[in-house]
Amino acid sequence: MADPSVLNPHPPEFDRSLQASVGADQNGYTVTVLSTLARIGLDPWRETAELVTLGRDAARARLGTLLARFRDVPALGSDYGRIARDLSQLLPEGPTSGALQRAASTVADGRPGTSGAIWAVLAIIFVLFQTFIVVGSGSGE
Repeated sequence: MADPSVLNPHPPEFDRSLQASVGADQNGYTVTVLSTLARIGLDPWRETAELVTLGRDAARARLGTLLARFRDVPALGSDYGRIARDLSQLLPEGPTSGALQRAASTVADGRPGTSGAIWAVLAIIFVLFQTFIVVGSGSGE
């Protein structure tokens, strides 16, 4: 059976916190933590991995700082501290399990995982294919 992490290389332990709502935007659409982090120019999984390694109190403070920068959700303007506290409770406990430790360190370090290797192999195959097409079309003259 195929390894499910190939199709979804992100740690599933982060899903609960990344899919949590931070409120509704000005159009009435629910905005998630994942969307919030992406909209302010951060990689949501890398940031979540760093939050997990910080511990609850530091993660709450960091989330508060990030949410204060986000202007798309009007309710965050005055209530970002409470929302940051609530969201920090959704983070997985510190990377105590071996799997979560590896996932958090891989995401935080930015090292390419299996998906990076797959893309590299596909790129090589594409270049070889293009080379054969060019060489093959030139030999028929």
